[in-house]
Amino acid sequence: MTPHPIVRDVTRRIRERSAPTRAAYLEQIDAYGHRDSGSDRMGCANVAHAVAGVPSNDKLRIVAERAPNIGIVTAYNDMLSAHQPYQGYPDIIKHEARRLGATAQVAGGVPAMCDGVTQGTPGMELSLFSRDVIAMGTAIALTHDMFDAALMLGVCDKIVPGLLIGALHFGHLPTVFVPAGPMPSGLSNSDKAKVREQAAQGLVGREGLMQAEMAAYHSPGTCTFYGTANSNQMLLEAMGLHVPGTAFIQPGDSMREALTREAVRTVLGKASTQAFSCPPIGKMIDERAIVNAMAALLATGGSTNHLIHWVAVARAAGIVIDWNDFSELSDVVPLLTRVYPNGSADVNAFQDAGGPGYVIGELVGAGLMHGDVLTVRAGGIAEFANVPTMQGEPSAEGVLHWEPAAPSKNEAVARPVSAPFSATGGLKLLKGNLGRSVIKVSSVPDDRHIIEAPARVFDSQAALQKAFTAGELDRDVVCVVRWQGPQANGMPELHKLTPPLSVLQGKGFRVALVTDGRMSGASGKVPAAIHVSPEAAAGGPLAKVRDGDVIRLDGVAGTLQVLLPDDEWAQRETATMPDEQREADGRGLGRELFAGMRRNALTAEEGACSWL
Repeated sequence: MTPHPIVRDVTRRIRERSAPTRAAYLEQIDAYGHRDSGSDRMGCANVAHAVAGVPSNDKLRIVAERAPNIGIVTAYNDMLSAHQPYQGYPDIIKHEARRLGATAQVAGGVPAMCDGVTQGTPGMELSLFSRDVIAMGTAIALTHDMFDAALMLGVCDKIVPGLLIGALHFGHLPTVFVPAGPMPSGLSNSDKAKVREQAAQGLVGREGLMQAEMAAYHSPGTCTFYGTANSNQMLLEAMGLHVPGTAFIQPGDSMREALTREAVRTVLGKASTQAFSCPPIGKMIDERAIVNAMAALLATGGSTNHLIHWVAVARAAGIVIDWNDFSELSDVVPLLTRVYPNGSADVNAFQDAGGPGYVIGELVGAGLMHGDVLTVRAGGIAEFANVPTMQGEPSAEGVLHWEPAAPSKNEAVARPVSAPFSATGGLKLLKGNLGRSVIKVSSVPDDRHIIEAPARVFDSQAALQKAFTAGELDRDVVCVVRWQGPQANGMPELHKLTPPLSVLQGKGFRVALVTDGRMSGASGKVPAAIHVSPEAAAGGPLAKVRDGDVIRLDGVAGTLQVLLPDDEWAQRETATMPDEQREADGRGLGRELFAGMRRNALTAEEGACSWL
């Protein structure tokens, strides 16, 4: 299918804008891609250290037989329910590699923090920059330089972008991502949200709230709402980095092990579909693949975090994208799914309806994704329009089969391009005298896309929660929460603000949030202009706002304005971050270790990168 004119033009503009950096990147990975294997290239002592801990048969294969050696980078820990299943994956991978005449080693582990655990706590100030730490950890693991291919084990919010950024810095290696899947459905996301709102009003105590949360988050696997973690998996499918259809198969499904073994076969070029040499990840992830990921994000109303993370991912491959690119694509990419918080269904219902494969098939067929990209499979992106099925035992060959994901099995959850939920995508760029920001319009009721109300300015999310508890916000109000950007305090998610703001909206007040912080993929139904850039700590215009200023957030026209005469606004004094706020943020519980990252961070629109 010929690409849609806007998809074609955005891709061309990205290619032209990125030409120097992309060329330099490709030259760099080419230089590393034509070397002898590590066991031949490296000194004898180096090789001996690398294989000292492996069984003798593996030593023979690596050193004498020069068999392919796969580096495993794992984000396993059992603090994250989504990552707990990874505990046994290395043994499965090693067994399959040996069966195919290859070897595999755990090259290293990377940290993986759970935003669900750290929401509203000082730990959230480490969350965004943990992505760059994970990228560095991935580089440390792979820099042993004894590997012919790599498998990445990670699912959640900052972990996948971090692994991907790190892997792209070793872009000469064929690389496949290996997911673990979502937990089975528990208490519905909408019912959980209702209990949280009741708790915010004091109508439900801690015991009742705890019961609801335990019923929602109840077993190994990814959380079932369509937040950043599950958006990660959708985007990896759209970029062709998984075994097709792997994203949302639950950890307890017998097909899970078979798909993990298929990942080994895939990265070694011995997949069950047909013999195919898995391409180096750095050549596979070009501007077309990045556009495909952006289109998939928009079509599914995915996490706003990826307007930061995928900018950073693209930069790791020498590709430069910005929010204008997202906005232009959003004008033509329709919204094809309704998954919580953009609907009542969870990711398990999405998978049952056809899942990522259905969306990819629809977008490719309509020219809204590039169909001629490289992927880890011989069939290209067309293979990713299928869903896997299995017959027989998971360790046997030939048990996996793929069937077309289309047609949708539930059009209340996933619809065709010909009859979308919305003609445009789920995200909108906002511009005006308050800077540049984004809003997730797909989750906001139509009658709330435009909010005009007096501002109430807060220097922290705790201050907003205190004002809500005191009843000071029972009116039409635009809550401005500033000093929450990358340079100020590491840009923590402000997800704890969702329940009180939802309560105010439920009372009939017209409310909105404007912040230089983040709200994640679970931001709820309250209009939120987030990631405001430049941030207040960098002298951005949020530092000029005062209580009572009338702010207009217009998600239709794409504007965010303080309604003041231009000359008065230009002369308004810019506030500085209060000393007590600066002391409260960035000190204690390890936050001092990230001071250099805060100082060096680029803007949210530049990916908040600390390594450029």
